[in-house]
Amino acid sequence: MKTQFIAGHARLPAGMAAKSLYDTLTITAEIDKKYGVIVEASCTLATEHGRDYVARLLRGHSLRDGIDELLAELDEGYLGKAHSALCAALKDLYKQFCKMDEKEQ
Repeated sequence: MKTQFIAGHARLPAGMAAKSLYDTLTITAEIDKKYGVIVEASCTLATEHGRDYVARLLRGHSLRDGIDELLAELDEGYLGKAHSALCAALKDLYKQFCKMDEKEQ
């Protein structure tokens, strides 16, 4: 396969709809091995709209460029209670990518 699957996790804050389903928020991504580009992404937010927003935000971004731009876009565009958890899960996903990328080289 030309892609790899990675996941990042973070604790959800109390009082969220998704908290009744999950204790943690997970962001998953299918990554192109050669370029580090996110081909497809999903997360465990409770609403379809929220999941779609995060997927659109991440899709097409190369993790080889880091995640500062994605974190800035989340800061500006996502104003829900899960903001901190999304940022933490994205950072964890990036950490997993860096470990994976290191093994590949």
